Amino acid sequence: MTETSSQPVPQKAKANLFQQLELDMRLLGMIGAFIILCIGFNIVTDGRFLTPRNLFNLSIQTVSVAIMACGMVFIIVMRHIDLSVGALLATTSAVMAMTQTELLPNVLGMGLNHPATWAITLVVGLAVGTLIGAFHGWMVGYLTIPAFIVTLGGFLVWRNVAWYMTDGQTIGPLDSTFLMFGGTNGTLGTTVSLLFGLAATAVAIWALWSGRRSKAAHGFPVKPVWAETTLAGIIGIAIMGYVLIVNSYAIPTRRLERMFEARGETMPEGLVVGYGIPISVLILIIVAVTLTIVARKTRFGRYIFATGGNPDAAELSGINTRLMTVKIFALMGFLCALSAVVASARLANHSNDIGTLDELRVIAAAVIGGTALSGGIGTIYGAILGALIMQALQSGMAMVGVDAPFQNIVVGTVLVLAVYIDIVYRKRLGAK
Repeated sequence: MTETSSQPVPQKAKANLFQQLELDMRLLGMIGAFIILCIGFNIVTDGRFLTPRNLFNLSIQTVSVAIMACGMVFIIVMRHIDLSVGALLATTSAVMAMTQTELLPNVLGMGLNHPATWAITLVVGLAVGTLIGAFHGWMVGYLTIPAFIVTLGGFLVWRNVAWYMTDGQTIGPLDSTFLMFGGTNGTLGTTVSLLFGLAATAVAIWALWSGRRSKAAHGFPVKPVWAETTLAGIIGIAIMGYVLIVNSYAIPTRRLERMFEARGETMPEGLVVGYGIPISVLILIIVAVTLTIVARKTRFGRYIFATGGNPDAAELSGINTRLMTVKIFALMGFLCALSAVVASARLANHSNDIGTLDELRVIAAAVIGGTALSGGIGTIYGAILGALIMQALQSGMAMVGVDAPFQNIVVGTVLVLAVYIDIVYRKRLGAK
């Protein structure tokens, strides 16, 4: 006869609220830090920081760095680094500016505001950026030159190539359609923005429930229904909240009058029209969603993270790590050119100092967003949030009147502190 133990069977600790929601505590901490930062700056600026105008400007100022930070996630995940992104942005910006103002008018007889000027400019700029990025990747992957050295050389080369292309001069004005990609010159309008927000909310909720059904169908544990509903509510509030904010930022009356005059119409008395979602922010959303799908749902994305996690094992398993390196640097070059479109369109010209120090901001955004420098770990949404935090920090200090040198001191300190917190966080996860 076997003796049964009278000792109680140990019970699994009851999950707390955050565990049931399956929230990333590091991401939650970043969101909390961003909220505290915004509230703090709003207090010291007497309520000027959290106005629709400032939040609108904050979003369009973040886009350029955030787009490149999305690509930097893949670069760092594969245990590389790219120090040339700011210089590559400058070169592609110069290429596109010269295409609009010199090449097309003199070669094809197409001046500014020709219906095809902006499209040809985009194709040329994106192609140049992709080719330069692929060239960097070829040197890293096939010539086995360290990425630090290749891109440091690119930082020096491409910044000065841009200078020689324009003789160090500011190039402008740019095509009016091209300028729509920069921010205030191109928005969706209040009605389309509202419809976009509703559609985006619906898609996000559908994705949550679709993922839940997929997990349940394969026997994986799922969140409680209330947890899924809470997450859906948070996502919906965030999306629609942003839409309502940008819709409430009204176009200045004088500018609105000029818009009506350009159409040969008279503006109605007392008319108020909001900007809506900037086209540049829409571009960032498309980039973020696309790269998130690539990272999570495609073989290419799985290969990136597998290679970053263990390069030797990935190569032994049959992954062509050299070609993967070329591809991710080509993608980085493409995103640098796309950022150049946004940055030069926002400034309405190409300037000699465009993209200066962007390489540091991009790397900082990715690292602050949780991308591990040791490789194998990183998220697109984390990098975008990191870029937003950095831009909020700089914009807030500028509104308070902090000198530019001290702003850089604070940003550098925050970067080091964020990396230290990340190290401690991952060690605690490993201990568990």
